[in-house]
Amino acid sequence: MSNITKLLAPHIQDLGGFNARRSLPHNEHSMIGSFIFFDHLGPATFPPGKGVDVRPHPHINLATVTYLFEGVLLHRDSLGYVQEIRPGAVNWMTAGKGIVHSERSPQSDRNIESTLHAIQIWVALPEEAEEIEPSFTHYPPGDIPTWTENGVTISLIAGEQQEHKSPVVSLSSLLYCDLSFETNGTFTLKPEYSERAIYTVTKGITIDGEELPQHRLAIISLDSTIELSANTKARCMLIAGEPVGKRYK
Repeated sequence: MSNITKLLAPHIQDLGGFNARRSLPHNEHSMIGSFIFFDHLGPATFPPGKGVDVRPHPHINLATVTYLFEGVLLHRDSLGYVQEIRPGAVNWMTAGKGIVHSERSPQSDRNIESTLHAIQIWVALPEEAEEIEPSFTHYPPGDIPTWTENGVTISLIAGEQQEHKSPVVSLSSLLYCDLSFETNGTFTLKPEYSERAIYTVTKGITIDGEELPQHRLAIISLDSTIELSANTKARCMLIAGEPVGKRYK
């Protein structure tokens, strides 16, 4: 019997020059733990003079988390923070009772042909924390625990895994990992959280020998230990956590 309870295809949105594949919220499944939005941005290539222009817009009652594979984004917000984010770094913005931010390609990238490839998620705050003061924290790549075992390079974006703990501060119990596989690499996922899912950034990821299509969010059964593996170089994202209550889109 398969340990995959649902396999969700993303809704594709045109953001003006590049696509976002939105896997959460989905008509068949709204959240994984506190993960309420899951967007895969790009990969997109921009000619000189062009780039990302996500204009100022508000957020409330949640946290936005930006993580890049390729490219550069310039974050600005109403708290006065101006921060470039590059691959391997983590931008964690807690909106709380309200914040406004923009994300754009910096001028240095607009002078050349540039690429953007990223994951952006939104994390729902616990009800008692929804109206906290907004905040912003940038974690450079060197602060994110990264190690290799069994042919898999693991970047622990948030949460705890084995003896490792991410410095990224969240207000709910969650796990967020970037898993990069060499051919025949393996990763064992134990049932340590109530809700778990794997997003396939590339082809080649298998769960207990069952190969997953690219760009799919696989919801994993609650009580099973599963083995992730790859039949080629491959990449996926792991999200897991405990529910924080129902949210409405």
